[in-house]
Amino acid sequence: MSMPDTHKQVVTTARLAGASYLTLAISGVLGFLIFHPQVFVSGDPEKTLTHLIQLPTLARMRLLCELVIIVSQALTAVWFYKLFRHLNETAAWAVGIWGMINSGVIMVSAISMGTAMELAQVATLAQADKIVLIQLLSSVSTHAWGVGGLFFGLWLLPMGYVVITSKRMPVWLGRILIMGGAGYLLSTFIQYAGINHPVSELLPLPATVGEFWMIGYLLLYGIRPANESPAPATT
Repeated sequence: MSMPDTHKQVVTTARLAGASYLTLAISGVLGFLIFHPQVFVSGDPEKTLTHLIQLPTLARMRLLCELVIIVSQALTAVWFYKLFRHLNETAAWAVGIWGMINSGVIMVSAISMGTAMELAQVATLAQADKIVLIQLLSSVSTHAWGVGGLFFGLWLLPMGYVVITSKRMPVWLGRILIMGGAGYLLSTFIQYAGINHPVSELLPLPATVGEFWMIGYLLLYGIRPANESPAPATT
C-alpha cells in the first residue's frame, strides 16, 4: 500500500532531518572527540601552540569539522521545525530556536579556533605572548561547548515532548530524549558549580542514546502516519 502524497512529503522532511542530524553527529565525533585532542591540549597552551604551528593541516581539519557542525546543526533545527510544526507549533518553535542557538554557540568556538590558528603563524609576536593568547582562545572554545550544554539539553526537551504527545514515533524515544536533555542541563550546572563527581559525566548519556535512536528512526522510518495507532504499551 503506497503512502499518500502528503505523508510522503512529511517522511521526506523527516529523513532530511535525520540526514542533517547524522551529519551533525559524525562531524561532532570527528571534530570534538578525534581531531580536537590532537591539536588543542587541555591545560597546555605551549603544546597547543606547537601543534598549531607544526600540524596546520590537522588544525584546519578540526576547524572545518566545527564549521560542518554549525551548518548541520542549523539545518537540523530547520527540518525539525518543519517536521513538528503541524504537531505542536510551540514545541516546534522551541526546537528550532534552541537548535539555532546551539549553532550560534559553536560559532563562538569556531571563531576562537580560527583566531588561534592565525595567531600561531604571526612571526612578529613573541612566543610568550602567543602562549597567553592561545590559552585564552582555547578557554573560550572550551567554555563555548561547556555553557552550550544548556541549549544542547534544552532543545531535546520539546523534541521529546512532541514525540510522546503526538505518538508518531516510539514513546520511549521521547522519554529518553527528555531524560537526556535534563541530564545535559544538570551536568552543565554541576560542572560550573565546581562539583567534581563521576556521576556528572554519565548524566548526558541518555541524550546520546536518544539522539542516535532518533537519527536511526528518522532515516529508516521517517514518521508514522497520523491515522496509524502505535502498538499498546506494556507496563
